[in-house]
Parts: sequence; C-alpha cells; structure tokens
Amino acid sequence: MVSKNNGLISGGPSPARARIGHAVAARLEANPNIKRAKVDAAQMYTYEAYLSDAECDTLIGLIDEKARPSTLLAVTEDPEYRTSDSSDLQRWSEDVYAIDLRIAELLGIPEENAETMQGQRYSPGQQFRAHCDYFHENSHYWDKMKESGGQRTWTAMAYLNHVEEGGATWFPRAGIRFKPKRGMLVIWNNMSPDGSPNYDTLHEGMRVIEGTKYIITKWFREEAWIKGPIPTYLAPAKQQTGS
Repeated sequence: MVSKNNGLISGGPSPARARIGHAVAARLEANPNIKRAKVDAAQMYTYEAYLSDAECDTLIGLIDEKARPSTLLAVTEDPEYRTSDSSDLQRWSEDVYAIDLRIAELLGIPEENAETMQGQRYSPGQQFRAHCDYFHENSHYWDKMKESGGQRTWTAMAYLNHVEEGGATWFPRAGIRFKPKRGMLVIWNNMSPDGSPNYDTLHEGMRVIEGTKYIITKWFREEAWIKGPIPTYLAPAKQQTGS
C-alpha cells in the first residue's frame, strides 16, 4: 500500500529496504549498549554516552565555525517551520571521519550509503516543526534523490549537550519524546517492516526555551550516496597494510 500524507506520495513497499531494516535492527538489538524504545509504531533505539565529552566539544566547535541558516528540500509558507542553523561537516577531516565511520559500523550499513554528517544548532526560540526524514516519491526533488542513493532508510542523531529548557525531539505519532542528553545517540528506521516509508516517524525538533542545542545527524540511503572511491588514506587500519 502506498503511504500518503498531506497530498504527497511517500512510496510503497520495497523488499530491498525491508531487508536493510531487518538487518540493521537485528544488529542493534544484539548490542548490549543499545536499548530499544518502548514504542510499537517504529523501530527506535538509544545508545547513551555514545560520544565522549571531548568528541561533543570538538563537534560543537566545528558546527559554530561554519553554521548557516538551515534549508529545506520542499517549499513552505511557514517562516517558523525550520529556524535552526546547520553546518555540513567536513567528512574527510580526522575528527569527523572517525565518528562518521563508527556510526556506520554500529548500524552495519556501508559508509558510502551515508550522507555527509550534518550539525545543527538551535538557539533560544529556534525549532524544526514536524517532518519526516524520508523523501516523497512524487516530489520535484525525487529524481535527483534517486541519482544520489535513493530513499533514506535509517537516521542516527546524537545530542552534543544538555539543554536548560526545551529542545526535545518529539515523535507525536509514535508517542515518545527524547530530551537532549549529552553524548546520547538516537537511531530510528524511517521505513516500515515492509520497506515502505513510515509516517509514524514524523518528528519535531521542539523550540528551545533556554540555552543552545547542538546535535549531529547522519542519514543513510538505500544505495550508495558516495559514487567515487573512499580516499585510501582514510581506510580503516585493518585495511591498511605494509605501513
């Protein structure tokens, strides 16, 4: 059955996406450090203290260096829809690549399927209204997305700091909220068990009331997002020989 919401077609079942969902979920549930969220509407997990304080501080500094107003793929008439700042982190830098690769290995998804890690900063009053991470297949941007890896399957998001008030990530249809907690990783499958987009993953970055909220987000595609080779000098140590 094709999923529809707000007049947009999200897409139908996909055996390939279903296989990805099953494999990643099995891997996460076998990890004793990961807890599955107590919701039935979607596959959602948390890993507390996944990032160290030092890693969080480094990433916050990198986000502040190149922060820009956040953008949207789809047009909206609501000027308050997404008011945060974003930073496309330098994927091949030593600090970012180590974390980037670690998250991909945690989920068991090839690193080339992952988009470049994005950092977001929410100052007091800023928010990101309810949205889904997957793409709508009748949208103007879908053809371009198909050329760059296709549908988004899993999302991994980490909080880099505590927030004095506000800034929770709210999944209204799934019925769960995550309060920012320094170093915690939240992971969810944007697809249903049959591989179709799951509208119950609708989520909102709630308005920050006091303090500043920093997060990083990694989106994974069903196919390769990176079309060229991974730089050899960045290959994992186990693949580097003769040095």
